[in-house]
Amino acid sequence: MRDVLRALRVVATTVVMLAPAGVRVLVRGRERGLPHLYRQIGLLSMALGPAFVKAGQVLGTRRDILPPALCSELEVLQDGVPPLDRARSEEVLRDIYGPRLTELFPSIDYEPVAGGSVACVYRATDHEGREVALKVLRPEIRPILEADLRIMRRGARLAARLPLLRGVPVTDVVDAMCAAVLAQLDFPREADNLTRLRRDLSAVPRVWVPTVYPELCGPTCVAMEFIPDLDVRTAHRCPPALRRRFAQSALAAIYHMLFVDGFVHCDLHPGNLYFTRGGDVVVLDAGFSVQLTERLRVLFAEFFLNMAVGRGDRCAEIVVASSTGRRPDADLPGFLTRMAELVVRVHGLSAREFSLIGFATEMFDLQRRHGVHAAPELIFPLLSLLVIEGTIRELDPGVDFQETAKPVLNRGLFGARRPT
Repeated sequence: MRDVLRALRVVATTVVMLAPAGVRVLVRGRERGLPHLYRQIGLLSMALGPAFVKAGQVLGTRRDILPPALCSELEVLQDGVPPLDRARSEEVLRDIYGPRLTELFPSIDYEPVAGGSVACVYRATDHEGREVALKVLRPEIRPILEADLRIMRRGARLAARLPLLRGVPVTDVVDAMCAAVLAQLDFPREADNLTRLRRDLSAVPRVWVPTVYPELCGPTCVAMEFIPDLDVRTAHRCPPALRRRFAQSALAAIYHMLFVDGFVHCDLHPGNLYFTRGGDVVVLDAGFSVQLTERLRVLFAEFFLNMAVGRGDRCAEIVVASSTGRRPDADLPGFLTRMAELVVRVHGLSAREFSLIGFATEMFDLQRRHGVHAAPELIFPLLSLLVIEGTIRELDPGVDFQETAKPVLNRGLFGARRPT
């Protein structure tokens, strides 16, 4: 009954917020009306709560299916959930650790140092004198998210029956989106992800992933090394030479994840990627991480290697080989031709002219128009590159994404790799 009432509220809110925008499209035409409709969809997601914000952020990666302008609105969604207050924070931590709380952590600041819709982060000192960051799941969030995701799945099954969406993998996309959102509630998994990333990225100089303290973790809390003085403005205060080093280190880290290990942090926005005055790149919050299958890791690496040398035909073949399916009216020959032409064209661009976001947008547009559906397992890792491109460009406008990738691609395809 609660799900039914919630679904009715979702439908009512959707109609109230989107119906006028839909009328505007009919009256003013698609070109003038759609931007307003897309903005309203973003506002609707925020009005409906954290589950819809998280889902919108994930759906914003599906430029192979959704219009790019809508994806741009969804990718920047932010929830407005305030952090827990001090009294509630202490109550939640005591529920997690029980009477051993003060024994394990002689000093705790119950004022969160960071907080969002899913978790709050606290600074503490443990019984060994180590500075610890405690990432704590908000106690009320799981049932809310799970209920709203159930509504989304049911809505997707209904929408998939509409003639307008025939041939579009609606249920597959929504199921992948829901799985990505729910994974961010699995804190034991996140602790394992951080440990894995720390091990993998130890091969990349000047990259710092915090140490996880398993003995202090729990089902709803990740305890890890506290890294002091993290500030999103640090890089802007550094000299150009250090900024260029930051760019090279961050790019080497993401390439190593993509092409060598296949275990990819897919959410490297500025809140999860920091730079220190000592010259290190700090990677945080591994809740949204994806393990590529060996086949997809190799295909992904082969795609970038062939793109870096301008082999458009092979790149087009790889996209088709990695796809999850095609619409009944798919134009495969047309896609292969246009995709090959795109790769050849971007290969001729200078480093400053080349844009990963621009390239990906064109590729996804080709897939959407020709009915070739991308694999979600590849969309999410590609997202990690798109998210980080703006940060890299700010640090070093002249960075060559394709040339920098070549040695890492060679290691991933032809070098020895440690077992996962």
